[in-house]
Amino acid sequence: MPQGTAEPQRLLVLDDDPGVGQTMAFMAESLGMEARSVVKASDFFDALSQWQPTHVVIDLIMPDMDGVEVMRQLARLECDVAIIISSGVGTRVLDAAERAAAEHRLNVLGVLSKPFTRQKLQDALGQSSRSPVSRQGEGLDAVDSVGGFEVTETALREAIGQNQFIMVYQPKIACRDNSVVGFEALVRWQHPDAGIITPDRFIPMAESLDLIDPLTDLIIEQSLQWVSALQHEPAMSLAINLSAKTLVNLDFADRLAVRCRRQTVRPGQVTLEMTETAAMEDSVMALELLTRLRMKGFHVAIDDFGTGYSSMMQLARLPFSELKVDKSFVMTATSSEEARTIIRSTVELGHSLGLDVVAEGVEDGGALAFLRDIGCDYAQGYFIARPMPTHRISGWLNERQDD
Repeated sequence: MPQGTAEPQRLLVLDDDPGVGQTMAFMAESLGMEARSVVKASDFFDALSQWQPTHVVIDLIMPDMDGVEVMRQLARLECDVAIIISSGVGTRVLDAAERAAAEHRLNVLGVLSKPFTRQKLQDALGQSSRSPVSRQGEGLDAVDSVGGFEVTETALREAIGQNQFIMVYQPKIACRDNSVVGFEALVRWQHPDAGIITPDRFIPMAESLDLIDPLTDLIIEQSLQWVSALQHEPAMSLAINLSAKTLVNLDFADRLAVRCRRQTVRPGQVTLEMTETAAMEDSVMALELLTRLRMKGFHVAIDDFGTGYSSMMQLARLPFSELKVDKSFVMTATSSEEARTIIRSTVELGHSLGLDVVAEGVEDGGALAFLRDIGCDYAQGYFIARPMPTHRISGWLNERQDD
């Protein structure tokens, strides 16, 4: 444990068994930490606010508010305290709880099975914590000042008409040698008053109002202009996410091909990503459009593979060229044998079908090393780089070349 830091290391334990909580607190104190234990969730949140611990241990099985509910509330509070999940329910349940916490972007150090020892607690506390995740800008200089701003149809139509959208790009690397092979384009709404608005707040409305096509056109135009300027990096690829609504427009493939010619971007540099849910909304139209995209030389990826009931069916019937392993598995790869087994099997499946495999959600060096060992092709995630605006990319690329 860090010693002599300006900020005291404080451990708060939530466990309905007072003896267990006190024992854990005593162990933490012997490691040089300040420690407290509570048996009720209400006392836990009071102490979280007033005492401000740096670390918490959360027991999953609680009578008033179980550990999963507690972590959901921590996510609502956007709390970046370092979390250890504890229980005697078994490894698979612990791993599932850790994945749920990771989905909420919580700062999870790991899991602690009961019965535990002082050494196991020390090992858990000694893990390098993940960097707290920004829920507001993800790599942008601007701060999300949305506050009480309401996304309305009028505001969204005005934003599209005035092109108030900007792009950020998250790098993708080759697992074998860490070389940068491309970027995924991610859209942000830069509202003149409210600041940066993330896509989860406006994409669903754009889809429901049939505004997704003009928005997609803006995204593609900006992204192609940017990647065209990287022609000195001819191997760079560009990934763009497609909405389910776009998959019913058969002429999309023609319009995209025209745009690429105008920007002197080869179709082979562009990958269109979609979830299997999107591909299912109109399966016949999706099949026709994806086939036309592949015929024109574009790549097509199935995103979030492994999270839907029909992943295997979609993989078999649609002409994908790339498979993206869902981040919920990758984020827990260093701590969950179950997650590693799923990832390994997915990589083998993808390769057996002639697909490139991309793992998203890489948040630590151990996960990247594992992906390299099992032969995964590409990776992206916060350990490699967060999404960044265009003015930062050249400097980031230069820094990697200097390393």
